[in-house]
Amino acid sequence: MPGPGPHLMYAMASGLGLTTVTNGRFSPHHTLTYTINSFFGPDIGSFSEWLGSLLGGPADTVGSTIADLIHHPFYYILILGIPLSFIYSRISFFLLHNHILDSSLSKVPLTKMQCFYLISAGSFTHFYLDHLFEENGKTTMYTWILSTGWWQSRAPVNPDAVVVVIILCTCLIGGFLYFNRASSSNSIKKKSYQSMLLMIFIASLYCLWCTIQIYWITPRRPAVGEEADLGVLVFLAVYFFLPYGLCIMSMYPKDLDSNQIPL
Repeated sequence: MPGPGPHLMYAMASGLGLTTVTNGRFSPHHTLTYTINSFFGPDIGSFSEWLGSLLGGPADTVGSTIADLIHHPFYYILILGIPLSFIYSRISFFLLHNHILDSSLSKVPLTKMQCFYLISAGSFTHFYLDHLFEENGKTTMYTWILSTGWWQSRAPVNPDAVVVVIILCTCLIGGFLYFNRASSSNSIKKKSYQSMLLMIFIASLYCLWCTIQIYWITPRRPAVGEEADLGVLVFLAVYFFLPYGLCIMSMYPKDLDSNQIPL
């Protein structure tokens, strides 16, 4: 199971990378909030369970109950996301105005909404590592990912699967080339946005195809050979790309005006 080191270093390295490529729009305040929540956030539940076991009696039961509720990628956000966003926003204000931590841009602390995005991103990032590297590789999530593959015998190559995958992959590459063609007058931001929508659309169709083959057809068929594509795509979407998307949403705007930012 990943301990404090991997959780903190993975999140902080990601935050520092975002700070570098965004020229400070993802500030040290962002990185600190994201890093703390990627480790100690959901592990508040585990800490309460450990503390309850030391005290014994009813405290042990209460600690275990809290752990089951808090040490969860979604429950942590639903239960503690809003109250913690108020706390972290005030901490950011305190750190900035006492000259403890720089904000990089216009000396503006994090808003409650920015903190909520970072708390959510930290929770998903925490479980990105937990799902992969604990319980001897037999976590519920990792087991489900592998279950979407075909391991009974050598997977047959179904012609319809080949056709569907070729069409979807061709549409993805072809659409990307079309949106980013040299003759287009659209801005690079709009081209990237169109390409992102295309990728999400193709990924949704790809997952739908896999779901139909695995769960709707009887007997089940290998969706894409022996590959566990459905599990991999869902896992990466929720626990890898979503946290970075939330971090991007939490960044300061380019036209930041400190007088227009609520605390």
